[in-house]
Amino acid sequence: MSMSVRHSKGLRWACTMMLSLPALALATLAASLLAGDAEESCAAAPGIPGMPGSIGQPGRDGRDGVKGDPGPPGPMGPPGGMPGLPGRDGLTGAPGSVGERGQRGEKGEPGLPGLPAYQDEELQETLQELRHHILQVKGALNLQKTSLPVGDKVFSSNGQSVNFAATREVCRRAGGDIATPENEEENQAIMSIVKQYNTYAYLGIVEGKDPGKFYYLDETPVNYTNWYQREPRGGGKENCVEMYTDGTWNDKNCQQYRLTICEF
Repeated sequence: MSMSVRHSKGLRWACTMMLSLPALALATLAASLLAGDAEESCAAAPGIPGMPGSIGQPGRDGRDGVKGDPGPPGPMGPPGGMPGLPGRDGLTGAPGSVGERGQRGEKGEPGLPGLPAYQDEELQETLQELRHHILQVKGALNLQKTSLPVGDKVFSSNGQSVNFAATREVCRRAGGDIATPENEEENQAIMSIVKQYNTYAYLGIVEGKDPGKFYYLDETPVNYTNWYQREPRGGGKENCVEMYTDGTWNDKNCQQYRLTICEF
């Protein structure tokens, strides 16, 4: 065996021993090897890892880096707290087209039989009011001159002047009777027609059997009067009542020609 081979084996042995000897022996052996051949080296196997050291102090913060590009928007978050007040209604949109007509529904069950018309008080009252309004309109149209609605009445005139009997006949044929004021409002309405024609008019009031006592045409005592001063004073000879243009009354004989004013 040559010297170089023996020398190499010696080095490998020495290196193997270095891994197992104590520190002082290692130092001695290393010095010997270095003295013998500084150019030779050991191919050592890795040693047993030591215990990890303690954690050092944190280093200082580094400088801020360059600002990066904005990221994509995140997902929508959950709803917030209390909802806000509702906004104002918007403008009404254009009406839509008429939809198709639906199918006809099934016939319902028959209802309970109602009262005969003549026993239905509410129906009869409605019909009576309707008849009254129709007569009012019809009467006013028949006279075709002046019409003035006041409360439940309509006062109308044809502009003609006749005596008391003829006046009542004209009004009856039209479906009414001679205008009869039963309160201040009605008296003012009749007066406005009298002033319009600038003449006097008969009222639906007549004197009874007892002089000075006056009644409506249905023979009930009058409950409203508007006599001119010191009237009536006909003493039973002036049985009809006329209205002056100022709205006051006077007893008068029934043959004078006065403006026809009817009520409906």
